[in-house]
Amino acid sequence: MRLGIKFATAAAALFAAAGTAQAQMSDGVIKIGVMNDQSGLYADISGPGSTFAARKAVEDFCKTTKCEKIEVIAADHQNKPDIGSNVARQWLDVDKVDVIVDVPTSSVALAINNITKEKNKVFLNSGAATSDLTGKACSPNTVHWTYDTWALANGTGNAIVKTGGDSWFFITADYAFGHALERDTEAVVLKSGGKVLGKVRSPFPAQDFSSFLLQAQSSKAKIIGLANAGGDTINSIKQAAEFGIVQGGQNLAGLLVFITDVHALGLKTAQGLIFTEAWYWDQNDNNRAFAKEFAAANKGNMPSMVQAGVYSAVTHYLKAVHELKSDADGAAVVAKMKATPTDDKLFGKGSIRSDGRKVHDMYLFEVKKPEESKAPWDYYKQRAVIPAAEAFRPEKDGGCSLVK
Repeated sequence: MRLGIKFATAAAALFAAAGTAQAQMSDGVIKIGVMNDQSGLYADISGPGSTFAARKAVEDFCKTTKCEKIEVIAADHQNKPDIGSNVARQWLDVDKVDVIVDVPTSSVALAINNITKEKNKVFLNSGAATSDLTGKACSPNTVHWTYDTWALANGTGNAIVKTGGDSWFFITADYAFGHALERDTEAVVLKSGGKVLGKVRSPFPAQDFSSFLLQAQSSKAKIIGLANAGGDTINSIKQAAEFGIVQGGQNLAGLLVFITDVHALGLKTAQGLIFTEAWYWDQNDNNRAFAKEFAAANKGNMPSMVQAGVYSAVTHYLKAVHELKSDADGAAVVAKMKATPTDDKLFGKGSIRSDGRKVHDMYLFEVKKPEESKAPWDYYKQRAVIPAAEAFRPEKDGGCSLVK
């Protein structure tokens, strides 16, 4: 706990110019807390880059809107629910944080989901994947922004089964995210007429996947589904290459792949991977402009969809708060966010459903071959657009108590 709070206290803050409506904001300031893995397994996909994205969203918003005082702080939850919970309570009870943003690692996100509801604050999730956040665990104080396990499973799983990958073996990270991703993907495989030959749970995080890969290899399944993320995905794919699994006739399905994973693997190893994402830096001029500024501030790295989602979510939150002229009632702010169509330069037009699911197009990508890449970070080719209406689980199927 002390480590997380120390980081939060020391984190740089961003202040926008004070405006006439300042007194109507709780404590005279809109305080945004970016909570994620700042130095570990998921630091590249969220981490300091998400903190930058939140600050950039504030900066850009205040160029066109007369802003109140806005502060952005950050904390490292170290992928541990107890640390994340302690930081959240410190933020909300003592430091007067109004909204918690990002929070990769589903077990941590589910804990933050409960705390923000209890305290009537706002949770904008970009980093965590579990679809339970808009299902049985849905909250009037939470918006699930960028992607989820149902969208990943239906995008990637459907595409693979339809092209002949009808027998699967899962290597699953043994915590809430991995379980949800395995569950949602298995449902798609079975619904599409495929079968699951086996599954194994790997510790989180893990370095050695050799025993799990050997089990998958011996199953003779056509597809080895990697229900993991970040460093676990990277290690799985690298070690699968060492075992010659793909050369032996089986294929890997990266069920959650980020551009930073592809960068770490290199195109020679990652080429041909098919996966689903919500955003890619080289899709249009707005994305490229954001990526250029991001890279300049983040050691040349391009933004992940999680970091882009933080920018987009914070932008829409600020619009809602300024329209309400108050940030005091978290549920009221989220209700205003739901009532207002989303429209920002990175995710374009979309909406937020009653269950808290942010709805937008998703994309099926394939990693380019080395000879197809024309520049640094030129890694993806788009195979398909998954329309917003099809990309996410239907509200009626989620079991969310907010859906009437």
